[in-house]
Amino acid sequence: MDRFQRKRNRLLHKEDIARSRGYRSIAGIDEAGRGPLAGPVVASAIVLKRHDFSVRIDDSKKLTPFARRRAYKEIFDRAIIGIGIVSEAVVDDINIYQATMLAMERSVLELCAQPDLLLIDGNMRLRFDTKQSTIINGDQKSLSIACASIVAKVTRDRLLQFYDSIFPGYGFYRHKGYATKEHMSAIIEKGFSPIHRRSFRVK
Repeated sequence: MDRFQRKRNRLLHKEDIARSRGYRSIAGIDEAGRGPLAGPVVASAIVLKRHDFSVRIDDSKKLTPFARRRAYKEIFDRAIIGIGIVSEAVVDDINIYQATMLAMERSVLELCAQPDLLLIDGNMRLRFDTKQSTIINGDQKSLSIACASIVAKVTRDRLLQFYDSIFPGYGFYRHKGYATKEHMSAIIEKGFSPIHRRSFRVK
């Protein structure tokens, strides 16, 4: 048994318990983009059809960009996937907590078949009647949630890379909207771009 398989088996513990209790369609849900100063918040819902990954699946923050992209490709070959995106304008309008909830709900609704159990990273409960289980640090404890964290992160990174070509000079390609020194200096010099969230303050 290789190290990837051992890790997968540990991460499948939550799903295995759920299946032993009669659940058959289990969706892991996670988001990317709660903390940045610019760009949307993105969520993903993942229902795994297969678990035979040949690459490392883990919390997206623990993977290199190259490893995330490799995992992303395999996840699309082995899962039913829903993606929910909420723009920076909506983040400003309803706040980041509500926008994150909305992105997660949209990701579930984008699945081609609705699951009978939601495994949600963190402690946020969604506005569905579907049975839900919230898991703190779920991307380190559930294979479905770890896959969702990777899909959400790669999707959002690609959006910010695209925005970098439309709004050059801010460095979105590198920092993906987070509050780096380079990013803060660009805001002070150039002002806000159309994708900046206005609900934060530059100090």
